Parts: sequence; C-alpha cells; structure tokens
Amino acid sequence: MRYVLAVAETNSFTRAAERCLVVQSALSRQIAALERELGARLFDRTSRHVRITPAGKAFVAAAREALNAAERAAADVAAVTGEVRGTLALGLIPTVAAVDVPDALSRFRDRYPAVRLNIRVGGSEELTELVRQGSIEVAFLGLPPSARPVGVNSRELARDRLVAVVAPDHPLAGSPSVDLARLSTETFIDLPPQSAARAQSDEAFAAAGLHREVAFEVTTADFMMARLVRKGLAIALLPAAYVPHLTGLATVEITDAPTRVEYLIWSGVGRTPAATAFLDLLDLPDR
Repeated sequence: MRYVLAVAETNSFTRAAERCLVVQSALSRQIAALERELGARLFDRTSRHVRITPAGKAFVAAAREALNAAERAAADVAAVTGEVRGTLALGLIPTVAAVDVPDALSRFRDRYPAVRLNIRVGGSEELTELVRQGSIEVAFLGLPPSARPVGVNSRELARDRLVAVVAPDHPLAGSPSVDLARLSTETFIDLPPQSAARAQSDEAFAAAGLHREVAFEVTTADFMMARLVRKGLAIALLPAAYVPHLTGLATVEITDAPTRVEYLIWSGVGRTPAATAFLDLLDLPDR
C-alpha cells in the first residue's frame, strides 16, 4: 500500500522508489503483483508519464485510511505506556501571529521526538474543511469578525487590525496614518475573492461605500506578495502583528482599519495522542 501511495503522490515510479528506499524494479514488481491480485490496473504507464486510473484512485483512498488507522492504533498503544508518537497533522495560515508557531514546534519536538510533523499551509476555509474531514487535526486560522469556524472546536486567540504595506519610496511611506478613502485610489495585491483573508478587506471597503482595484492576486500572503509590493507594483493590507516579519517595506496605520480574528481549531473526535499533546503544550485556557 505504501508503494502505491508513493507512486500516486509523486507520479513517478523512480521518485516513489527513492522515497520508499527500494530499487525501482522491486517496487514495480510489487505493484504489478498487487494489480494482478486486484484484477485492475492502478496506474497507466508510458515511457514519459504515470497516470493513476479510476481503480487506482479508489485503492489509494482506502489504502490511506487503512494506513492512517494502523498508525493511529500504534500511537494509541504507545500512549498507554506513556510514549507519544505517530504524526501531528497541523495546518496554519501564512500570517499567523498570535502564537509563535516555530517556537511551539521546537518545544514540542524536544519533548516528543518520536512524533513526525506534517504541516499544511493554506487558507482558512481549506484548513477548516481539512479539520472537519480529519485530514489534519489542529489549525491556526485568520477570519473577519463576521465569520466563525463551523463544525470544529475553536478558541479565539487574538484580534488584530490590518495596516497598509507599501514600498519604501511610495508617497504614503512615512505618513503617520491613512484612511480607506485615500487607500481606495491605490492598486492592491490581495488573496483570491471569497477567501477569508480577502474578506477582511473587502468587507471594510464595502461598508465604507468604497471600491478598490485588486490588480494582483496571489494564493498566499508570502514572500511573493512582499516582493511585488517592494517593487511598487501594488500595496497590500496585512495584519499588524505579522508585518514585522517582512523586510524592506513601509507600514502605515489605517484610521478605519479592517480587523481580523485569529483562531485555533481542532478536531472534536478521534484526536490522536500527538494532537492532544500539542494542544496541552500551547497551554491555552478553557480548551
């Protein structure tokens, strides 16, 4: 099963063999034998491409569930003896600032070295759905005040205002503050429409009866957004607590600033010992 999953995830028998630490011929033979046993091809192979078949997709879904269950069983047995092991599946938005996640993971790793860390960076909506599905167990979100996590356990961590982030030579650089009306004349870079991060700004401009131009859209608020702002192509609105992580940019306070709320969310059922240990390490009240 692990061989099939590796091929499905890499789209390559060669890379799958490298990941599984076996020679490619051995991996290919094992998968061919499994296909004969199942009576169906799991992959269509050519000299250049490997494509998973519908039968392969069905097998991969069941195989992943089986392997996760086996790993969970082993982790539960270890927990009875006082050892925390298994995998911590963690999700976070790029701009999380309420918790020093690298520091928390460093302390967690020191305390529980047998736990593997699987970190997924994405948008709040995607991460919430993954927690609901059980694909990840704990996640850090950022939502507009009008929204709350649904279908998961949640804890509000902090509230923050957004600030304008501009190039150092931008006319607004050095200004003590600016309002949304003035910002509406600028060109923006932001996340996709309907995303929680985008909604924080869109709702504020709409409430003020203002329109703004978003000429650049990126999937995450990462280094690319900062580089485009630094080049003077656009400005961005980002959480004030996150902006100190960026360099080479100017920050301007917004008098009628949009706000966002950071949440910690976690699965309500079937929580692994690793996830429980991580939540305990965060030491948040009323959890």
